[in-house]
Amino acid sequence: MKYIDLRSDTVTKPTPEMRKAMFEAEVGDDVYHEDPTVTALEKRTAEILGKEAAIFMPSGTMTNQVAIRCHTEPGDEVLMDVSTHIYFYEVGAPGALSGVMCRLIPGIRGIFTGRDVEVFLRAKDIYFPPTRLICVENTHNRGGGSIWPLEQIASVAAAAKRHNLIFHMDGARLWNASAETGISEADYCGYFDTVSVCYSKGLGAPIGSALAGSAEFVERARRFRKQFGGGMRQAGFIAAGALYALEYHRARLVEDHTNARLFAEGICDLPGIDLDPATVQTNIVKFRVSSGSPFELVEKLKAAGVLMSATDVDTIRAVTHLDVTREEVEHAVEIFRSTMERNGL
Repeated sequence: MKYIDLRSDTVTKPTPEMRKAMFEAEVGDDVYHEDPTVTALEKRTAEILGKEAAIFMPSGTMTNQVAIRCHTEPGDEVLMDVSTHIYFYEVGAPGALSGVMCRLIPGIRGIFTGRDVEVFLRAKDIYFPPTRLICVENTHNRGGGSIWPLEQIASVAAAAKRHNLIFHMDGARLWNASAETGISEADYCGYFDTVSVCYSKGLGAPIGSALAGSAEFVERARRFRKQFGGGMRQAGFIAAGALYALEYHRARLVEDHTNARLFAEGICDLPGIDLDPATVQTNIVKFRVSSGSPFELVEKLKAAGVLMSATDVDTIRAVTHLDVTREEVEHAVEIFRSTMERNGL
């Protein structure tokens, strides 16, 4: 059976053109700084993000965790939203790899304010861990692909500056935020000391993320990338896929957003589905199921040819991407509706 796969935008396959670029890539030993394709990718990424330098790594989890390790000391505290990827989906890495505590802010769809920072910031006291770092995620995965408004970023950045805190963005899907709003990646990143971006989600590359910041910071990050096992040798093959995606797949992300809204509008009126299409800002559709188990519904949808993810005891997530056409999204809506009706949900 050929599935319509809406589990994640990580499931994309390289396009024929991307495969060609990867096959023809010039390579070298990147640990020795001798891979020209990796170097080109890092330079182009830094240019787009408005940063001095960038470093290529295998995954977004590694880029985020290297950033935390660079910015903190064991026993420090990091402020972030309660549902941010760094806390929720990175296997306890802040504590395991950097020895830091996460202080969690209950934001709205993953977004909080400078005032929230003031409220949750620890007082300077011998009994408390010192706060060193603030992390935000844009777009916010568990917030349903929510986009941080620029004024909210500015508010948090101002609070960080007042208290001499470092500001990091997990921008795995920053490309989606920029495509939707028209605000350049550099304008978003201008508020942050460091930024992590991903090539293997909406952009459709098979592997890779990057961490960007000052040249001095990136040089420090190289040490911890190696320490965490992320030093790669002839990495130009995979860097070429990321470089191709960066140049040719950013503009088309709005198609995924349109398809996500199409899917949301197609199922929102069903009994037992709690979904406001107006909340769908990018390529993630997150909705509650009030009749039956979302895990059982996901299995029934799989049997009918559509793959989605149950993310909580009452929540399902669908994600549109490069490998799903408008026609397939329309067909997924038909399958979803008939599955709900057939099972009396």
